[in-house]
Amino acid sequence: MNVYFACSITGGREFESVYQAIGHALLEMGYEVPTAYLAEPGATAVEAAIPPSEVYFRDVAWIRSCDVLVAEVSVPSHGVGYEIGFALGIGKPVLALYRKDRKITKMISGNPDKNLTLKMYATMEEAIHTLTQFLSTGG
Repeated sequence: MNVYFACSITGGREFESVYQAIGHALLEMGYEVPTAYLAEPGATAVEAAIPPSEVYFRDVAWIRSCDVLVAEVSVPSHGVGYEIGFALGIGKPVLALYRKDRKITKMISGNPDKNLTLKMYATMEEAIHTLTQFLSTGG
């Protein structure tokens, strides 16, 4: 299964360790994750060196080819919001995870799309458990 993992890059990296844990868990479970490197330290610098149009077309192609999109949405990000909307628009299942102590946009929390699963977590273990359950059903 091909999983597009979305996380904040330019919006803020305060949850980078969470992104890494999710990215590593996805890879350890055997999923293909073309965006796993975005969770790693230095991703901001790597992405900054790529022209915006190249990032756009690359990411849209990855979303089109993925089976599901998993997003960590605790840190507001225009890009992650766009990716979620794009994925839902083409009928992809989406899991949006967020920390229970964070507020998220009502554009996500109020979205009735049947392909959107929004889950709050308190611990990394809980987030990984939710992720595992979501992926075991194919989204």
